[in-house]
Parts: sequence; structure tokens; C-alpha cells
Amino acid sequence: MASSSIAELDIRRAQLSDVDEIAEAHRDSIQSIGLAFYPPNDVEAWQEGLTGDVYRRAMQGGEVFFVATGRVDGTTLVLGFASDYRLEGAVHGTSAYVRAIAARRGIGSALLRRAEEHAVAHGARTIQIEASLAGVEFYRANGYEELRRGETRLKSGHPIACVLMRKEVARTR
Repeated sequence: MASSSIAELDIRRAQLSDVDEIAEAHRDSIQSIGLAFYPPNDVEAWQEGLTGDVYRRAMQGGEVFFVATGRVDGTTLVLGFASDYRLEGAVHGTSAYVRAIAARRGIGSALLRRAEEHAVAHGARTIQIEASLAGVEFYRANGYEELRRGETRLKSGHPIACVLMRKEVARTR
């Protein structure tokens, strides 16, 4: 399916009506891309509980999502998403995920730029991410620097390896 063409690509701010498709795109990304970097039990734990309610609650809590949509084989899909959320003061957090069909087409980078632009417009000077091992090279290519390697705990409590990364997006005056 990775060779399918994507038509009518659109990147926009997500709405509450998108949450189930965001969850589906997130699970697709984890299953298809994550398996190259994590053992199957980590991938299973990572996607466990990823339903639309997770993204609905995040949006209601102030996290802003951007989605890329496109037509694939006649069906409009959410191909991926990125988000912006405030961690503390001028430090924001982000993440970006794309379905396998959208990988390596510039869609993830375009989504990440939208999230970064939103963060800067809302006072961010630094953006941080706990990058999955699958995302390290992607974030590095988009200007993020590795701070340290470690692990994060998923909502289930299961630990997985991650890399804390940072990007300075605005200079202090």
C-alpha cells in the first residue's frame, strides 16, 4: 500500500470530530513504523488504549492538534497528526505521527512545522519531545538535538526506550 498515491492533501487544525481518525493514524504509525525499532510487546503496549477519547481529553485540556488528510484509493483518511502543548512557561511539547502510507513524503515534517508555528505564536522559545526510537532521525532532520536517552512510561505503565530532544524556536529578547 505504500506505493498508493495521495490526492487532495490538506493540513489543518484538528477538530473534535477528528479524534477517532487521529487514534487510527496513531495506531497505524506505531504498528507499521514502531515494529522496526521496538519488540512486539512494546508495540502492543504502546498502542493499547489509544482511542479517540485520549485525543478528545487532550484537546479539551488545551493541546492543539493538526491533521493531514488526503484521498487514498478514493477514501479520505487522516494520514497523520502533530500537536502542540505547553509544558512549562516558554517550553512546549510536540509529537508527530504519520501512517505508513504517508511516511517519507514530507507530510510529517509539514505537520511538525505547523505545530512549531503554533507553539511560537503562543510564546514558545523551546520545544521538547520524548521521541520514540523510530522518530529520532526524523526529529534530528527537523532541527532537534538529542539531550539524553532514557525511557518513558506509557499510559499502561509499561516502559519503553525514548530520547529526550529539544529545539530552540525563538530567541529571548
